[in-house]
Amino acid sequence: MKIETQKGHEIVAEHLLRRIREGEWQAGQRLPSVVELAESYGVGRSTIREAVSALKATGWLDVRQGGGTFVKTVLPNEARTGADLLFQGAESLIELLEVRKALEVEAANLAAGRRSAVDLRRLRELLAVMERSLEGGDTSEGERADADFHMAIAAASGNSLLLQLMESLSERFAGSIRQTRELWFYGEKATASRLLGEHRMIYEAIEKQDGALAAERISGHLLKVEQVLRGVLTS
Repeated sequence: MKIETQKGHEIVAEHLLRRIREGEWQAGQRLPSVVELAESYGVGRSTIREAVSALKATGWLDVRQGGGTFVKTVLPNEARTGADLLFQGAESLIELLEVRKALEVEAANLAAGRRSAVDLRRLRELLAVMERSLEGGDTSEGERADADFHMAIAAASGNSLLLQLMESLSERFAGSIRQTRELWFYGEKATASRLLGEHRMIYEAIEKQDGALAAERISGHLLKVEQVLRGVLTS
């Protein structure tokens, strides 16, 4: 089965879902690896990851750290479309994103001027985790590293009150990062490698101690997320 359309990941996701519904893969059963699925469908690994991300977001799949991808033990009651489930709450996500921009743009600016060697090492470690999760197809690990990366920037800002504000919202921040990553993959067909590249560019600006550039890059990163969310609301 060769997929060559621009919406290849959507076609793959629909086919994977059909195999689950028809009982080929039972609840709790492990799916073939990303590499195996990519070979069987004749597509790139990023296409498989995007398809898996969409099915994970809609409650059909569970991606376990270091353990592979499994059919959910409890499946959705209705075969609703991805948009029905995935796009719920997009408006409230925009509100949270506005708070994130207010805090994180200045956090990046401050971090560039105040970051220590320890701060830089922590950011590099998280980038390495994000890269490892990309290579291994572990979306859950990638989501956690993404959230931790943004929190580490706040820690590097040297402003304890700003960090406390972000920590007080840490659960909601982490949840918004998970949901926006899923929306991004589903709605924009972006790849995890593109997200990783944006985080690396933010790190490089902080490493160079260029506050204006760090603020500009994290602002641009969050703006892209906002555009995806607003696209959902107007679609």
